[in-house]
Amino acid sequence: MLAALQEPVSYPPMIHIHPSRLCLAGWTCALLLAAASTAAADFATPGGPTPANLDAVMRELRADRPDLELLVSYGTSKGGSAGHLALAVRDDAGGDETVYSANFYADREPKHAEDFYTDDLIVRIPRSEYLYGTTSSVSAKASFGLDYGEIYKRSVLAIRAYGVPRAEVAALVRYFERINADYHARARRTEYHDGEVRYDYLRLNCAKTIGSAFRYGAGYDTLVVEGKSRLLRRPLVTARNANVPTEMAVKLLEEWGKRGYGLDVVLYRKYRGSPYVDPHEPENGTFGELPDRFPSVLSRDFRREADEYEDYDNLFATYLFYNLARYIVALDASTSLLRFETRKSPMPYAEAVARAARSAGADEAGYARHMPFAPNGVRVGATGPAAPR
Repeated sequence: MLAALQEPVSYPPMIHIHPSRLCLAGWTCALLLAAASTAAADFATPGGPTPANLDAVMRELRADRPDLELLVSYGTSKGGSAGHLALAVRDDAGGDETVYSANFYADREPKHAEDFYTDDLIVRIPRSEYLYGTTSSVSAKASFGLDYGEIYKRSVLAIRAYGVPRAEVAALVRYFERINADYHARARRTEYHDGEVRYDYLRLNCAKTIGSAFRYGAGYDTLVVEGKSRLLRRPLVTARNANVPTEMAVKLLEEWGKRGYGLDVVLYRKYRGSPYVDPHEPENGTFGELPDRFPSVLSRDFRREADEYEDYDNLFATYLFYNLARYIVALDASTSLLRFETRKSPMPYAEAVARAARSAGADEAGYARHMPFAPNGVRVGATGPAAPR
């Protein structure tokens, strides 16, 4: 190999090109290379194309000017799947919203540091990228389907709040920065967490970081954020006292209702055609094959299949989100374009809660009889009347 490198090299005659033509040729080559790179990757995979009308649809949604959006990601396993919770914050300049999302891999595990982005506990991601991006502006080690391109892996519910004071929004952002500073400093025994500040599925997860920002940063003193129990002065943490995305979302909805904020819901429906297989979890198959499960609360439903929710709390949550729904956004498989599958008027929050509670109570009793019946409530994402069961 060394000898080959040392062989004389003959060069063709020098060709003189006018600088303007060189610039044009350079841009042409760059565009061709970019197109070739994009064409080499399948749609709904890392490096592939994004929907051609993505910017237009995001601008239309942004025109509603919600101040905050709780982003509740669906689960991807058949049972025991709580999903993920993140928060999007409106950009005062009118640009893309910023998503603040707890980093599942920021747990100090050496194996995670090798293959995943672990620089921050709270990752900042443009919302369009978080939902539909196929490349990451955060890091080449960001996780597809988690840090960007969520829709190719699972559906996402956006619970949008209007009329939030800008001082409150700024306080939330500062608190996320504080959590990151604590993570970098390996802080311990903060007001929001007793142990070392790092990601932990039960102790310091996505729902707890979002809840903590509202409770301790924005002053939501009545918001219950689960901590840990103590037994013989040792921490005892189980799933029973962990913070869960759907439960935290419902609690924050209640807080926003008390404050009189405007509320609605957007469902970004999963694109089911992604052929991508996560190389770290090849046994799960393609993203398109993964379950798309409404994220369960901690109840007797937690281990049930996706279409078998019968517990009051899960029924209440999915009915409440339907009652508040304004849009369903879907990615059309035939055109690879986004479209508004549904547009409807959301109920006022108080009415949405009352109706969801009545329907959930009646339907829980109906399921308990183990006889066919027509449910009273409609689950978020439903495209027609509730089917008898």
